[in-house]
Amino acid sequence: MRGARGSMAVTGLSVLSAAGMGKDLFFAALALGAPTRPSPPKDLQAFDSAAYDAPNVVEVLGFDPTVLLGDKGLRTLDRITKLLIVAARMCLHDVGFKANGQWQRSEPTKVGFVCSNAYGSLEAITELDRVALLEDARYINPAKFPNTVSNSAAGYVSIWEDLRALNVSVSNGNPGALDAIGIAEVHLASGRADALITGGGEAMCEALFLAFKKLGALRSPGFCLGEGAAMVCLEPELSAESRGATILARVTGYGTHFSAPKDDALLHPSEEAMGAAIEQALESADVAAKDVDLVVSGLSGLAPFDAAELGAIHGSIGRTANVFAPKKLVGESLGASGALAVAAAVYARNGGTLGRMEAGHAPSRPRHIVVTSLGYYGNASAVVIS
Repeated sequence: MRGARGSMAVTGLSVLSAAGMGKDLFFAALALGAPTRPSPPKDLQAFDSAAYDAPNVVEVLGFDPTVLLGDKGLRTLDRITKLLIVAARMCLHDVGFKANGQWQRSEPTKVGFVCSNAYGSLEAITELDRVALLEDARYINPAKFPNTVSNSAAGYVSIWEDLRALNVSVSNGNPGALDAIGIAEVHLASGRADALITGGGEAMCEALFLAFKKLGALRSPGFCLGEGAAMVCLEPELSAESRGATILARVTGYGTHFSAPKDDALLHPSEEAMGAAIEQALESADVAAKDVDLVVSGLSGLAPFDAAELGAIHGSIGRTANVFAPKKLVGESLGASGALAVAAAVYARNGGTLGRMEAGHAPSRPRHIVVTSLGYYGNASAVVIS
């Protein structure tokens, strides 16, 4: 992360979460420290929940893409695509590259998009399969077929927002949004773009809900399945300084690791992988463990995974680490969760109040923050925000 062009600067930010549309609502939820209550079944937008008893899920509160995108061209887009387009547009305006939908301080060929989603095409695949099985394949809507491709949502973002530098989709479960940051660094360092809108998104759908329900995750105390999207604008630090940009934070380190299960288990909470990712990120940032003031973790309420992640944090940073868990407030949003955690870290770095700590206390304007994310399959990633 500390190459010839310096670290990466965060110069813009957008958030869609269970707290609502906009970063200010997300920050207010972090300061309040109260978990978002599950959406009433009658209010769920993503699927008809009448057949389920009080589904323990949360959606982006009051999500209405027409507010920013208008009401044309949305009919064939799935929910994940709408979430990502809205988040990208909000980020482009937050950084000042666009105003009133028009390019201002940059141009399309200089800005790209790097995004994570873990199960992004699941909604579209399920819908088309349902039509084919229950009706007839002849009735499948061909206009919706592109949504079944895992990178289609990111592609639509570039089309809608006219981002021409590069377009990358990352699918690595919970750590995906942190991996997107690592990929963004590679492309910025090689001069593929002047700036990259980087983050992650995940949309609620019935198939996703049923998967977690059948695995028993929704019965875990404190766990709530969610959705959301968050983006940061990343630029080489020297470039951001030269154009006089407001630098909200710097990404100075990244690490990732995978540890295979010792048996055929599908789910594998690997403390080893999480610890290795943290240590790699700290080494990359040239930051000592004793200088880490805050950990923004991926703790979600799933006991085996929380124990593994917290064990890695204690082993790599210390048992007195100050640990914050945004998922406990806005839900487990999978491919979006790492991006929401980065947004929380940027907020804390700029003096934001954290109302409910998982461990320790909330430091004032922490110097170095480690963001951690443990995957379900032996994978883990971490970044350092300074």
